[in-house]
Amino acid sequence: MSSLPSFRLMHPTSASGAVVMLCENPASRFIAGGTDLLPNIRRGLLAPPVLIDLGSVDELREFSVDANRARFGAGVTLASLAADPRVQQTLPALAQAALAVAGPTHRTVATLGGNLCLDTRCQYYNQSEAWREGNEYCMKCAGDTCRAAPKSARCFAAFSGDVAPALLALDATVELLGPQGLRRLPIRDFYCDDGMVSLALATDEMLVAVEVPISDGWSSAYDKVRVRGAIDFPLAGIAIALRRDGEVLSGLRIACTGVSSRPELADSLDEVIGKRLDDAAFTMIEKCVRRCVQPMETTVVSVPYRRRVTPVLARRLLQRLWESE
Repeated sequence: MSSLPSFRLMHPTSASGAVVMLCENPASRFIAGGTDLLPNIRRGLLAPPVLIDLGSVDELREFSVDANRARFGAGVTLASLAADPRVQQTLPALAQAALAVAGPTHRTVATLGGNLCLDTRCQYYNQSEAWREGNEYCMKCAGDTCRAAPKSARCFAAFSGDVAPALLALDATVELLGPQGLRRLPIRDFYCDDGMVSLALATDEMLVAVEVPISDGWSSAYDKVRVRGAIDFPLAGIAIALRRDGEVLSGLRIACTGVSSRPELADSLDEVIGKRLDDAAFTMIEKCVRRCVQPMETTVVSVPYRRRVTPVLARRLLQRLWESE
C-alpha cells in the first residue's frame, strides 16, 4: 500500500461551515473516522486535494432517544451506537449492525455517516494500483468495462455497509444539508442502484443526521455472513423489523446488504401481513428476499452461494425474532 499523496486539511467548526468549504473546494472530501477513505486514498482510488475534517463539528456527534424517536448525528461513532443501552433496547437492529462493523478499534473512530456513505466495493476495484493496471482497470476507476459483468453498460460494485439495512428496516429518515438549507429524505430514497453513483447526495450536500421512529410492539435484529467472524464486510447481511399480534404477523420490513449496488428493501411483504408465520408465509417471504438479491462477481465468494445464503439468513433471523416475542 503506497503512502498518502499530498492534500490540504481544513477544520470547520459547524456543519454549515463544512458545506461552505465543500462548495469552495468541489474536489474535496469529508473525513471523520477515515477508516474507509484513507485506505482508498492509499490504494490510489481517490486523490482529493482537500480533506475537510469533521472532528471539530460538535453538532454531528449529538444524539437523543426518547419515547417516540431517536436522532443521531452523522458523526456519532459506531462504538457509541453499539454500546448505548437505549439503542440496544429500542433499536436492537441498529446496535447489532453497528457492532458488526469491522473491529473494535475501527468502531471507536468510524462514524454512522461514514458507514452510510460507504463507497461501493468490488474485488476488481479495491486493489492496489499495480493490480488494477495489470488487469486493465475497471469502469469504476480509469477503465471502461465492469469486470464483474463485462457485457454490462453499468458498474455492479456492491454496497457493503452494515448500518444502512438496519435503518431501512427501521424506516429511518436522513437529513442532508446543502447551500439551500436542510432537506429530509426517507433512507430508502438515499441510495441509487449504481456502483459508481450510489448516493442521492448532491455534490454540495453533506449527511448531517438520521432520525428513526420508535413504535411500541416492534422488534428488530441484524445479522450477516462474512468470510471471517470479525472485521470483514458482509457477503450478505439481513436486517428485519417485525410486529407480532398474537399468532399473526402485523408488520414486517426486511432489508439486505452486500448483494446489490445499494441496500435493498424487500417488497411485496404485505401479502403475509395478518397471517400466521407458517411454512407458506416463510416460502413467500423467501421469494420476496430473492427478488431483491442481485449479487455479481464482486467478492471472493461465488455468486450462487450469496444468492442462496441470503434468503436462508433471512429465514433464520425471522424465526429467531418471532420466537423471542
